[in-house]
Amino acid sequence: MLGRVHLKDHLFETRLITNRAILLLVAGGLLLSILLVRLLYLQVVSHEHYTTLSEDNRVNLQPLPPNRGLIFDRNGILLAENLPSYRLEITPEQVDDMGATLGALENIIEISDTDRSRFEKLLARKPRFEAVPLRFHLNDEEVARFSVNRHRFPGVDITAGLARHYPQGPHAVHALGYVGRIDEKALKILDSSNYRGTSHVGKNGIEKTYEELLHGKVGLQQVETTAQGRIIRVLNRTPPVSGSNLYLTIDSHLQKVAEAAFADYSGSAIAIDPNNGDILALVSLPTYDPNPFVNGIDYDAYAALRNNDKEPLFNRALRGQYPPGSTVKPFMGLAGLETGVTSEHSKTYCPGFYMLPGKDRKYRDWKRSGHGTVDLNSAITQSCDVYFYDLAQSMGIDRIHDYLQHFGFGKAAGIDIQGELPGLLPSKEWKRSRRNQPWFPGETIITGIGQGFFLVTPIQLAVATAALANGGRMLQPRIVHAEQEAESDELLPHHSQVVETITIGEQQHWDMVINAMTDVVHGARGTARGIGKDSPYMIAGKTGTAQVFGLKQEEKYDAEAIAEKLRDHALFIAFAPIDDPKIAVAVIVENGGGGGSVAAPIARTILDAYLEKPTP
Repeated sequence: MLGRVHLKDHLFETRLITNRAILLLVAGGLLLSILLVRLLYLQVVSHEHYTTLSEDNRVNLQPLPPNRGLIFDRNGILLAENLPSYRLEITPEQVDDMGATLGALENIIEISDTDRSRFEKLLARKPRFEAVPLRFHLNDEEVARFSVNRHRFPGVDITAGLARHYPQGPHAVHALGYVGRIDEKALKILDSSNYRGTSHVGKNGIEKTYEELLHGKVGLQQVETTAQGRIIRVLNRTPPVSGSNLYLTIDSHLQKVAEAAFADYSGSAIAIDPNNGDILALVSLPTYDPNPFVNGIDYDAYAALRNNDKEPLFNRALRGQYPPGSTVKPFMGLAGLETGVTSEHSKTYCPGFYMLPGKDRKYRDWKRSGHGTVDLNSAITQSCDVYFYDLAQSMGIDRIHDYLQHFGFGKAAGIDIQGELPGLLPSKEWKRSRRNQPWFPGETIITGIGQGFFLVTPIQLAVATAALANGGRMLQPRIVHAEQEAESDELLPHHSQVVETITIGEQQHWDMVINAMTDVVHGARGTARGIGKDSPYMIAGKTGTAQVFGLKQEEKYDAEAIAEKLRDHALFIAFAPIDDPKIAVAVIVENGGGGGSVAAPIARTILDAYLEKPTP
C-alpha cells in the first residue's frame, strides 16, 4: 500500500517569511530612529553642555605642596613639627551658588566669622580652579558629618594634610617665630609658582628667616577628573621636595631655666658660647604661645596680646634698646687703658658727685657718701660713677665712640634672625646729623656710665661680653647650627664668622679689666658678691642699673614711691669659667632695680644650669 505524500505549502511559507522580514525591518527602523534621535540630542541639542563636561573630564594640573622642614634644638629636642590635620576646601569654579553653599555648610560644620572672612580674602586672590581652604583642623565628628552629606556639595571636599605645631609652646618663641596664613604682603615677595597649594609661610623668627630652606619645592601631578572634580586617574606626577630640617644652637633645657629665673619680671637674657658665637638661650619675656597664630588667632585673643602693657609680642632680645648703665664700665676702662688716658696707677677721688670745671651742676654717684680714692680696679668692682665721669671727660665723646664701636655697640650684631635693631652709640656727628644740635660736655659725662643717648640691645651686650671672654674676637652670633636636607642623614653645618679681631695694645690691660670683673663677683666689696660666695667656678661679671627717667639735682631715687614702669632697669653681664670661658651671659630686667640684687642671681642660675649640667 502506497503511503500518504505531504505536499509543502510554498505560498504559506513565503507569506510567513515576508511578515517576519517586515517585522524585523520595522523593529530595526524603530531602533535606528531612537539612536538617531539620541545622537541628534547629544550632538546638536546638548552639544555645548557635553563639550564642557568632556573638557572638564580631561586633564588638570594639581600642585603637591611639600612638607615643611622640622626644627630641633642643639640636643635633638623637637621645637617645630607637622601634625596630621583635616581641612575643608572649596573649588570655586565647581560651585554654582557660593553663598548658598556656605550657608548650607554652616548647618553641618561650625564656621566662624574669622573663617569666613579669611576665606573671602583668599577667594578674591586665588584662581577659580584652585581649592580655597574654609576651615582648618576639623575633628573626627565634623569629618563624619560632612562625609554623609558630601553628595550635596559639589566642589567642596575635605583634604588631609599637615599643620605646623610647636610642642614646646611659648618657650623660645621669639627665636623660633611661627608660621601663619599667606597674606597679600607675603604674596608680593613669594615665588608664586613654588607656593601653589601652600597656605602658610613663616611670619617671624627662624620660621621667616629660613623660609626658603624650610618650605621645600612644590610638586605637580596631571590628573584626569570627572566634571565634579573627582580624580579618575593620575597621568603624571612630579613629587614635591620636603623642606630641610634645621638644628638650632639653642639648648631647650637652658632656655626653660632662664625663662623661669625671671619669675614675673619682664626682660631679656642672652647666653652665648664665646668660642663660636652659638646662641645657647634667647629669652624675651613675657612670652606667648605661637600655636593659635598658625591658622589664625581670633580677634579677641590677639587684641589681648597686642594691648597687654608688658608687650609679650615684642622681641626684647633683638629689638629692645636700653641704656647699658654700668655694664659699659669694663669697656670704658679698657678704652681708657688702650688710649693711654688712664693707667693701672691712675686714681680719682670720689666725694659722691662730679662737677665739670667752671660748672655748678653735680653729677651724682650712686653712692651718695662717695667711694673715696679709687683706681680702675676698685672703680669697676664697686661701680664708682665718678671715676668714669672723669675718664669720659678726659677721653672725649669721639674717642669713646671710636673705641666702643669695635665691640659692636651702635650696629646690629648680625644674628641670623630678621628684625634686629642697631642700638645707638652717640657721637658729635650723630647728634649734628640727626638732631641738628651741638654736642655738650655733660652728655659725654653720662655716656661714660652708659646713660644719655647710649642704647644697646641684649644681643649686642652679650656679643660684646663674649668678646671680653675670648680675648677680643667679635663673633657673628648664630642660632642655626646645621641643616639637614630632605631624605638625608647628613648634617650640613653653618659655620660662625669672626667679624673683627680687636687689637690689643698690651695684654695686661685686658687682664686688669678681667681681674676687676672677677672682683665684682668674688671680691669682698664687689657689687655682685652675693652670687659668688658659693660658686664652684670663677665668674667675671659687671652689674648695671639704668635709669628710666632723669632725677633733679637734689632729688633722691625712691623705688617704692614711683610707679613700677618708671623704676630702674637691672643689668648684669658675665662669663665663666674665667680660665676657660664656655658661656657668656647678658641679662636685662625691666624695672628690676639693682643689677646685683635682681639681674645677677638670674645670670648665676643660667650659668649653673649650663656649667653644672649632668654629662649625657
